[in-house]
Amino acid sequence: MDVLVLSFNNINVRNLNQTLFENLSFSVRQGEHWAVTGASGSGKSALLETIAGKFHISKGEVQHPFFDEYINEKEVNDPLFNWHKLIAQVASRHHFRNLSNTRDFYYQQRFNSSDSEDAETVAHYLESVKTSGKEGPWTYARVIDRLGLKPLLDKQLIKLSNGETKRLLIASALIKDPVLLLLDNPLTGLDINTRSDFNSLLTEIAASGVSIIMATSPFEIPDTITHVAILDKGKITDAMPKARFNVSRLSFKTAGAVNADELKQLLDMQEANEYQTIAGMEDVTIKYGEKVILDKVNWRVNQGERWALLGHNGAGKSTLLSLINGDNPQAYANKITLFDRRRGSGESIWDIKKKIGFVSPELFQYFPMSTSCLQVIESGFYDTLGLFRPSVAAKAQIAQRWMRLLEIDGSASKLFKNVPASVQRLCLLARALVKNPPLLIFDEPCQGLDVHQQEHFKLITDSICRTSNVTLIYVSHYQHEIPESVTHTLRLENGRVAENY
Repeated sequence: MDVLVLSFNNINVRNLNQTLFENLSFSVRQGEHWAVTGASGSGKSALLETIAGKFHISKGEVQHPFFDEYINEKEVNDPLFNWHKLIAQVASRHHFRNLSNTRDFYYQQRFNSSDSEDAETVAHYLESVKTSGKEGPWTYARVIDRLGLKPLLDKQLIKLSNGETKRLLIASALIKDPVLLLLDNPLTGLDINTRSDFNSLLTEIAASGVSIIMATSPFEIPDTITHVAILDKGKITDAMPKARFNVSRLSFKTAGAVNADELKQLLDMQEANEYQTIAGMEDVTIKYGEKVILDKVNWRVNQGERWALLGHNGAGKSTLLSLINGDNPQAYANKITLFDRRRGSGESIWDIKKKIGFVSPELFQYFPMSTSCLQVIESGFYDTLGLFRPSVAAKAQIAQRWMRLLEIDGSASKLFKNVPASVQRLCLLARALVKNPPLLIFDEPCQGLDVHQQEHFKLITDSICRTSNVTLIYVSHYQHEIPESVTHTLRLENGRVAENY
């Protein structure tokens, strides 16, 4: 039976002063599950936000037949009950709040024991989720079991890894008993085993009667997806059953050669300091209560080495990096050497940070959104989360040159919050590069980037490694994302070193 779930007919969509879609038509029928794909900035996330009712539709016809069917089937008599409550969305950013509800989480909160106690636990968070009405198939007990959250129930939200957070957000969405589930790049940040399990999970969700619409890479379309829509510059250029979809339908710009002369000029602006040991760890152990996060880790990174740091979600990678980046106070209780100095010998956090260019999913999650893209990048000179001083013309010019190398200079004057997530991530990468630090820490830097952006960034990274004596620590769950310049590997499993070569 051809039953309509959702329909947009020639709609115009605006957000603030920007037109997102003109004359957009899109429909979903019962039994259909859609993947929305396309280049970064094509409008995938905006389409999900529009479906969720978060943007203003100024023209056209919108129908939500699923709402009327639900009201009749469930015999809902609440006059305040509306269609919004039947849609659950898992966005690219979470919106967790402290227990005091006075502020959002901040970047370093997870490493400070007193402040992290102000975050609620996984159990409390899930127990507070409101359902759409009568209990559906995805009960609290079922999602806890199916998404493997039982070991995390007593863990504060702020201490979850990127992959653990993604599982929690999907769990909370399912508890709401939605008719329509919206997922924005749900596979980003998941290790290979979790991605495989997620494929099975989506099949179970679809079988329970939930319609799925997800924004995703064209190379990662789950089995349960039945249809694919291709977006380009705010227009659906093609839509088809998945069986007819081929990646060749999408055209990604080929990554061209990096401007080697410009890159060398930027790298030569600051004289490189010489070190023997960039980072050294001896039997490093990190515990939170009785939970051991890192267990007797030994690792030495010499200047000029390029390392891949690998491991499953929750293996301890982010905690390990926090010890190097000066964010984790437990570094003082361990034998750690950074830039030839024993940690705790009088250096400040800022002494450490000025030698490191750093980007991570957590930094993306918590970075303030209210300044311009250029100011975000210029803040990299000062290692602050935003520019809290007057802009310096010479530094702003250098920031613009890095933006040009990363192909995002057109966004320099735009507010960080108003550009696509891919541009935000590239801004944070430029912020890490702008001061020419001796150590680069790239924690999943290609999340949310399309094929062209990933390849171009890899070319820039390899060019920097060829041109300078920079040290690199690179984290990824995808082998194809790791630059060719990487020659060493440290693999963690459950907080212990499994491989070191």
